[in-house]
Amino acid sequence: MTLAVSFGAVPLSAGEVIAVLGGRGDPLHETLLLQLRLPRVLLAAAIGGLLALTGALSQGMFRNPLADPSLIGVTGGASLGGAIVLALGIGAGAGGSLILSFGAFVGGLIATGLVYRIARSAEGTSVSTLLLAGVAITALAGALVSILEMTVDSSTLRQVALWRLGSLAGADYQSLALALGTLALVITLSLPLRQLLNALSLGEAEAGHLGYDTQRSKALLTAIIAGGMGVTVALAGAIAFVGLVVPHMVRLYSGPEHRSLLPRCTLLGALILVLADLLSRTLLAPGEIPLGIVTALLGVPYFLVLLRHYQARMVMT
Repeated sequence: MTLAVSFGAVPLSAGEVIAVLGGRGDPLHETLLLQLRLPRVLLAAAIGGLLALTGALSQGMFRNPLADPSLIGVTGGASLGGAIVLALGIGAGAGGSLILSFGAFVGGLIATGLVYRIARSAEGTSVSTLLLAGVAITALAGALVSILEMTVDSSTLRQVALWRLGSLAGADYQSLALALGTLALVITLSLPLRQLLNALSLGEAEAGHLGYDTQRSKALLTAIIAGGMGVTVALAGAIAFVGLVVPHMVRLYSGPEHRSLLPRCTLLGALILVLADLLSRTLLAPGEIPLGIVTALLGVPYFLVLLRHYQARMVMT
């Protein structure tokens, strides 16, 4: 975070940063640091923590290390909600970012609610059906976004495309407060579920025999993941691979036990997204690379190496 607030199109030395924080800095440096970089770096940390934490919760609920929080449809629904706002032209001008965030959040919740409704039956909620319904709703949302893109002008099309790729360029203290509040809420709700997630790794029947209400727990986990992911997409667009890769990285040195996995995922996710955002701002300065592209470029090679590692381990066993 110290590096991230110091480097950019206009680099700041450590002395200049300290002077600004002490109230003795140049007014230009003060604006650059306090109004632009600091809220963006803190927002990147909060969003990264949310992505990684919801990723770990998703993999624990689905009992699948390849699961991603977007699998329950929230990312596709949020992208559709944001695209509708932009296509209607109400995501521009005063209050536009707030309306855009609200539209994306509502879209994510509606999609997740629909997925959960499809997966629920008289016998309970099937994890496999939840997963398949999420894939279907995500595909449907993607198709509807593509239709919207065909009906708007080139300027709006570019807006939609850039927003879907993810960016923290619009960071401010209002969005930071929302992200930090959501992160605190998700942490508060998820930490008591650590033992449940350990039990679910044995299987739903086994978790039930240990005294856990698996149906209620899955509903709660789905709501937590949907709320956390809805806020991240609303504030920063669709950012890939953080929720998928970070839990794997933590398991390599921490193991699968969720009491240590969840807090460490939150911290590592924050670190990785701050560094990814730093790269997005500096590699083509003064221009920016969309944050989702940077995380994909960093995440895909690591994920492929990880797949080879698991494949080699399965062959050995």
